[in-house]
Amino acid sequence: MAASFPFPAHAVRERSRRPAEKQRSKHVSKKLFVGGLAWATTAEGLQSAFEKFGPVREAKVIMDRDTGRSRGFGFVTYDSNDDGTKAMQEMDGAELDGRRIRVNEAEERQRGGGGGGRGGPPGGGRGGRGGRDRGDRGGRY
Repeated sequence: MAASFPFPAHAVRERSRRPAEKQRSKHVSKKLFVGGLAWATTAEGLQSAFEKFGPVREAKVIMDRDTGRSRGFGFVTYDSNDDGTKAMQEMDGAELDGRRIRVNEAEERQRGGGGGGRGGPPGGGRGGRGGRDRGDRGGRY
């Protein structure tokens, strides 16, 4: 006797294929953090400096939202882990556009949270119970 499932059989086949698809799309690449960039450094200049170690998938200089000026750091991504490692070793401490740059492996950004803020209740925490200290006179306070 065949087992009955609470969902159609084609859904079972679809579910079993998904993890394999995710694994296939996962590639071995290396993303590098590049710090200490000159404000004049562009994404094109960054890519050009790092291409001598292998094909660069993406080079990005992070810009300030308000001023439109470089924030002084960026990222370079290689398809090849080996090319990224070689670039990191050779370019860390090198000079680019008149500045000595730092190159490290980029760390995965933490998701969630969002935007900071001051937290806590509004009103700044002033006030209270008319200036009474807790527990010094007995009673509830």
